Amino acid sequence: MSIDSSSAHGVNFAEPRSFPTVFKSNFKETLFPDDPFGHLKNEPSSRKTLKVIEYFLPIFGWLPRYNLALFKYDLLAGITIASLAIPQGISYAKLAEIDPIIGLYSSFVPPLIYALFGSSKHLAVGTVAASSLIIAASIEEVVPASEDPILYTSLVFTSTLISGLVMLALGLFRLGILVDFLSHSTITGFMGGTAVLICLQQLKGMLGLKHFTTHTDCVSVVRAVFMNRKEWQWESTLVGIIFLAFLQFTRFVKQRRPKLFWVSAIAPIVTVIVGGLFAYFGHADKHGIPIVGALKKGINPLSINRITFDPKYIAGPLKGGVVTAMIAIAEGIAIGRSFAIMKNEQIDGNKEMLAFGLMNIVGSLTSCYLTTGPFSKTAVNFNAGCRTQMSNVVMAICMMLTLLFLAPLFSYTPLVALAAIIMSAMLGLIEYEKAYHLYKTDKFDFVICMAAFFGVVFISMDMGLCLSVGLALIRALVYVARPATCKLGHVHGSNLYRDVEQYPNATDIPGILAIQLGSPIYYANSQYIRERILRYLKTEQSDATLKGTGHIEYILLDLGGVSSIDITGVEAFVEIMRILESKEIKMILINPRLGVMEKLTVTKFVEKVGKESIFLSIADAIESCKFSMKSSKGMNVVDVNVA
Repeated sequence: MSIDSSSAHGVNFAEPRSFPTVFKSNFKETLFPDDPFGHLKNEPSSRKTLKVIEYFLPIFGWLPRYNLALFKYDLLAGITIASLAIPQGISYAKLAEIDPIIGLYSSFVPPLIYALFGSSKHLAVGTVAASSLIIAASIEEVVPASEDPILYTSLVFTSTLISGLVMLALGLFRLGILVDFLSHSTITGFMGGTAVLICLQQLKGMLGLKHFTTHTDCVSVVRAVFMNRKEWQWESTLVGIIFLAFLQFTRFVKQRRPKLFWVSAIAPIVTVIVGGLFAYFGHADKHGIPIVGALKKGINPLSINRITFDPKYIAGPLKGGVVTAMIAIAEGIAIGRSFAIMKNEQIDGNKEMLAFGLMNIVGSLTSCYLTTGPFSKTAVNFNAGCRTQMSNVVMAICMMLTLLFLAPLFSYTPLVALAAIIMSAMLGLIEYEKAYHLYKTDKFDFVICMAAFFGVVFISMDMGLCLSVGLALIRALVYVARPATCKLGHVHGSNLYRDVEQYPNATDIPGILAIQLGSPIYYANSQYIRERILRYLKTEQSDATLKGTGHIEYILLDLGGVSSIDITGVEAFVEIMRILESKEIKMILINPRLGVMEKLTVTKFVEKVGKESIFLSIADAIESCKFSMKSSKGMNVVDVNVA
């Protein structure tokens, strides 16, 4: 068979690029898809230097333009989130089984570091419940907090340091792609499952229990609650229900009247103050309602001498540090991006990882434990009208004043009040509406979400996360191993060729089978693609025989959606071509992309198939094939109208 070579004009058959050029291009696209310095190519060196400094230290970008008008908003926002940071800091520190004062320390130093390196205007830095529980569960495996609280706290600082180093490494090497494996479905299920666990664990405080389990799964927690039912204190339960009802009511007010967001924002600090006054004047600790206990004044002492990498204990901090690093940056970046989108802005995920990493490294050396950008504080910061990262500085100053002068006042805070604050916050993280939405839109995403949820609730947090990520990876591998392919037909009255399954009115082209391939061709899917093409051919030949439209003479492979191909994929093409030649069918390639064309050239496949068999568009190829069929056999082929 012959084919009109003039139709092949315009296809680029240039010599393949050198390996260093290809490697540089792929490396840049993989690690620098945002091309952060691309706009500086034609700028003078002084401006380039300034922009590079601003890139790594965003504060130099916004601080020179800062003014009093902006500060008024940031001052209000900073004071508001500080009022939320105090009760949350104490509550989540208790959740992590560490001294409550460390929770307050963690809202002083890290926000200052984030203000220097962070790129989000709206993110408010603080501790989070999920990471607090993960750290506690990981370190309890090697050293229970009740047995050696000093060593336990040192391991918490070590875990925070490891987490910060992981975050920093991911940011420096721009490996944010790894965080992408924590899909939206995984995060939704994980946070929901963790919220259920945390709520169940707060039954210890709500019921006034003295003994409890160190395990985090639902069964162990419920068993511990009922095994220790003789310790239940009705007074503690009553107070807890009242506080929880109050907090939930303020959340309801915020939902019904968004402008009254501040009611919900100040509710935790009001709960702490009222609870403290009640405990002080009512001697609550003598009536079965335990309190926080002594809190010393003063700002963060250095903890660098408490960092330990003792092989006997390092497994716990290492596990906790890696897991919390991934969760913290996934949550923090997702929240930062969500609020940035509301203002039509963007944040750089890699810069956020650098900021998170640095603030946790410095924090671990100054008696702080893991911090990130929690949703509750960020939402309050956003609604309070923050304009820049200065709101975090204001919060840090408020926390410094609290540590210097007010910390002892919070020693009377009832544990039941902290339990109510945590439970109220966690109830908002059980996003059943999102889970239902996943069920309605994508059943596999729903399964991934539920795997994380039930895995966390009934097994453990790390196993729940692994199960969900594993299912997500299996799904991705299925997409790779079974890529989308479709048969193309002509859309009447146009120059378009589309999937006949999606457009049933698209007509077949007599003597021609057009197939579109829609993914990279690798060793994992090349055999499937070979079998799929031959199956299309078998089906088409059977239909052609029944309809009497003649023998298939050409197979057109649209490669516009194939971004890359490996040597196994090329060998599959060679095998397909041999099979087709034995059936007197010609293979035609349509619009191979640069990387694919280079691979086909260096493997000599272009020579095998012939340059005249490669076209820029399906329309050009079909017109040439029709001409060839008519001229070579004199066939009276039904014309396909091309607009």
